[in-house]
Amino acid sequence: MSTAPLSLGIDIGGTFTDLVIHDPRDGRAVIWKESTTPDDPARGALLGTRRVLAKAGAKPEQVGRVVHATTLFTNALIERKGAKTGLLTTAGFRDVLEIGRERKYELYDLFIEMPKPLVARPWRREAKERLAQDGTVEIPLDVDAALAEVADLVKQGVESLAICFLHAYANPAHERAIGAAVAERFQNLSISLSSDIAPEIREYLRASTTVTNAYVRPLAEVYLERLEQALRSEGIPGGLFLMLSNGGLTHVSEAKRAPVQLLESGPAAGALAGAWFGRNAGLERVLAFDMGGTTAKLALVDDGEPLVAYGFEAAREKRFLRGSGLPIQIATVELIEIGAGGGSIARKSDLGTLNVGPESSGAQPGPACYGRGGTEATVTDADLTLGYLNADFFLGGAMKIDRAATDGAFKRLSGTLGVEAGRAAFGVHDVVNENMAGAARVAIAERGRIPAEYALLATGGAGPVHAWHVARKLGVSRVVCPPGAGAGSTIGMLMAPARVDRVASFNVALASADFAAVKRTFDGLEKESLDVLRLTGADIERRAVRHLADMRYIGQGSEITVALPEPLTEAGVKVAFEAAYKALFARTPPGAAIQFVALRLSASAPMPGSGGALELPRHPSAEALKGTRPVFFPDEGKTLPTQVWDRYALQPGVTVDGPAVFEEDESTFIVGPGAKARLLADGSILAEVG
Repeated sequence: MSTAPLSLGIDIGGTFTDLVIHDPRDGRAVIWKESTTPDDPARGALLGTRRVLAKAGAKPEQVGRVVHATTLFTNALIERKGAKTGLLTTAGFRDVLEIGRERKYELYDLFIEMPKPLVARPWRREAKERLAQDGTVEIPLDVDAALAEVADLVKQGVESLAICFLHAYANPAHERAIGAAVAERFQNLSISLSSDIAPEIREYLRASTTVTNAYVRPLAEVYLERLEQALRSEGIPGGLFLMLSNGGLTHVSEAKRAPVQLLESGPAAGALAGAWFGRNAGLERVLAFDMGGTTAKLALVDDGEPLVAYGFEAAREKRFLRGSGLPIQIATVELIEIGAGGGSIARKSDLGTLNVGPESSGAQPGPACYGRGGTEATVTDADLTLGYLNADFFLGGAMKIDRAATDGAFKRLSGTLGVEAGRAAFGVHDVVNENMAGAARVAIAERGRIPAEYALLATGGAGPVHAWHVARKLGVSRVVCPPGAGAGSTIGMLMAPARVDRVASFNVALASADFAAVKRTFDGLEKESLDVLRLTGADIERRAVRHLADMRYIGQGSEITVALPEPLTEAGVKVAFEAAYKALFARTPPGAAIQFVALRLSASAPMPGSGGALELPRHPSAEALKGTRPVFFPDEGKTLPTQVWDRYALQPGVTVDGPAVFEEDESTFIVGPGAKARLLADGSILAEVG
């Protein structure tokens, strides 16, 4: 491991690439936002790296580790820009990807578009082999016939192969055998085995996850290789670590092996930041609200930890409709996409109403106010028009804003809607807030909670601008804006532990379960996890290991994930399962028998250089009050003269009455009338309704 002291975080988003240099010795942090370069994301990341080092007065050789999150692989899925991928599966099962779950996500839509499989039918090939559900061999594998199918795929230009045999979760022998034979004969072919990527029941979900991994793997290998080389040529000695969807970090070789684990890496970092800042502010229950340039996400944080799910959907046909995407079975921070971002475009709908998003202006051309050729009104333009943003202090004054372009965009939009420009601007802001509040209400209710139990913690460039109004709609009385909120995800990554999640199929009734076999399975998963953790350089002496199980009542179609008690006994497991079941469904069916479906292990360990304090630059000697400006507040229905405060000049303990605007380089926090805002010891601003 490198002895250089500094950590560098790089989070490539849709609009901006956020970079943070952090010194774990004294907590000092320096933030830089660079426009994302969509044609080659690494270019913007390296440009930003040079600039953040210059701003911090640091040399490349002082960087001991680089932590990275990216939406690159998710975008490749959405835009269908992955590798030419083939699938080898058990004879009779090549159409599993097409058949899916035979469920329409919109029951009455006659023109429904289901997500297109990542592998076209001619490239889905069959192997002569068959396992029973307990893993015993029914039809032996014909290796030569399978190799002939793969040879034909390679001849047709296939670069990556997913191998997904029936019941391989119960016995990986056939997949391993053909995987080894293919690797030996076709050395340039990228190979993904379902027994390595998603060893769980349900053929469609396992095939979808494995194919997705195969689809993005060549891209991941090339991208990570190039990024590592580029960082080295910049003179940075530290290792590169990747943010996973589960809210932990891993090393490059694990990320190259299973890049499907990185699909939600950026948003997961935002949830982690919410949890970390929430703990620092003494809050147990937090709604981590992260709104950037392209999307807004929400995560529930209970007892200081974000909730983790074991599956999600990528590349949805209809952004907010469950069932319209590709199912991916990985451990992921439970994220709810609740709306648009700062760059989302506002237009008149076919019904004559105002529509915001999902289309975004992205980094190029960006909102009209960026002056890069954007002509359509966006959420950021609306926030500027309403007085929430300061045109002379955008990105701390580093970015010149074209106010005339924003005015022109709203003149055109208001003309099509038949209202005045100010009304159109407030409409855009309010539609976005209402969409987000509505989606958040549903997400919170589905988890058996009520919004009032939580504090809303806002990160991302646009999060603190919208948080107060979203909280008012939700009935949430406390809103927190952490220091450096505009780069919150990147700060979250730098504080993240290394983490590994592993799963093994274990389909046994609880009453007849052999707990010695359960222990052996967990021991195997733990050994595998520690091998990965060691390569990250994490402190495995301080590791935390959690044992979980997917369980259900026999005969049910789906299961819930339960934290298992220590020591493992039938009675203890029954109590844990019934408590988890009741928390979700309020009651348990009488007399029903319980079964295990899978065993899960989650292992995490602190990374060297993570944790500690966070100290952003402060200049308390300066005048904290910058002046006043007119700001529109919807509850009052009018524009009010509002005090504008320099975030960096405020001292901990100071209180400010709303309405107020708190400005820092990367974000702006808006607080409405009737609020009391207090600066906490860690630099967060806590605003409460009086």
